[in-house]
Amino acid sequence: MTTVNHWTPDDIPDQTGRTALITGASSGIGLETARALARHGARVILAGRSQTRLDQAAQAVRATAPGARTSTLVLDLADLSCIRDAATRIAETETVDLLINNAGVMNLPERRTTRDGLEMTVGTNHLGHFAFDALLWPAVLRSPAPRVVTVSAIAARWPAGRLDDLMSEKNYRAMGAYAKSKRANIVYTLELARRTADTPVTALAVHPGSAMTGLQQHGTGTLSRLVTPIAARLLMGSAEGAAWPSLYAATSPHTPTGSFTGPAARNQTSGTPQPAKLPTHADDPTQGKQLWATSEQLTGTPFNPETATTNQNPPP
Repeated sequence: MTTVNHWTPDDIPDQTGRTALITGASSGIGLETARALARHGARVILAGRSQTRLDQAAQAVRATAPGARTSTLVLDLADLSCIRDAATRIAETETVDLLINNAGVMNLPERRTTRDGLEMTVGTNHLGHFAFDALLWPAVLRSPAPRVVTVSAIAARWPAGRLDDLMSEKNYRAMGAYAKSKRANIVYTLELARRTADTPVTALAVHPGSAMTGLQQHGTGTLSRLVTPIAARLLMGSAEGAAWPSLYAATSPHTPTGSFTGPAARNQTSGTPQPAKLPTHADDPTQGKQLWATSEQLTGTPFNPETATTNQNPPP
């Protein structure tokens, strides 16, 4: 693997004239990604479940980058009806140059389902983003050089992340469901890269390493409550540092489609982005096609990026 020497967010090229849509942007890595892109001139659309929290996040972005252009989008990735409404609004009115699929949930103590009956972790982290991307795709294709960055995790490499029993109907384990969702993020990205190989779209996956964000809030039991604060101090990096792989993938000219990027530090908590090792068989085209077909079926959302035209008229 070749390390990207000494890259920091200070190396982000001028993003003036580009619009970034970031899911899960009201806190954590998503918010830090929005701050950095705004500091370099991008207009940012912050997407999340709570309008109040989104308004607070937009204010925080503008405090970091005075004069930043921000807007908000209420988006619940566990509700296909909400996804359709939000995506339609974007598809009809926006050009999205940077689409950053960042939102996620993890470590839910028992099997829960989305409003549409999908297992909550995979339903939110992968299937929600799949449907959202498909429905807002016209906005992506209006960009002359669009990038789609999907945030995975180190957990994607775990054996528990195999994509059989995707909905955890036979056996549910919290971190197993999370590992499945994060592997699905990578398999989806690589299949998207294959399907858009002859278009201007660049599809990229990243993992942020280990950072203390809102995702850890669902830990269960006395041990989890004791270990999490200790891990935060000793093992995990900051949300700001964990945003570096996303920022590098979204803005660097050295990221070919289908790349997987993570932090270079030995413990993978932070540091200069570098090419990351893919989970076993994640780049298998057969698995990519199977996941794509399953995702269309489960969400009721056809997604044909390879046949869509790239010369759509811009919104008025």
